[in-house]
Amino acid sequence: MLADLTLKIDRELIERAEAFSRKTGRSVSDLIAEYLQRLPEPSREPGTTPIVSSLRGVLRESGLTEEDYRRHLEERHR
Repeated sequence: MLADLTLKIDRELIERAEAFSRKTGRSVSDLIAEYLQRLPEPSREPGTTPIVSSLRGVLRESGLTEEDYRRHLEERHR
């Protein structure tokens, strides 16, 4: 469901957004909506993106441990 949102933004920033919108053929509303979709959900750890959150637990069935990962990092960064 779409809803209206009123924002107060610096005129120069609005002009930049409108120029980018014209250049890419996407509306300013679409650009802002895309940005907002990338914000982490409040239930996620701060700074965790949706992609990172979707990967959490992927290796749970692999049998690898945190110690295995630490060892891998130590070997990689020697």
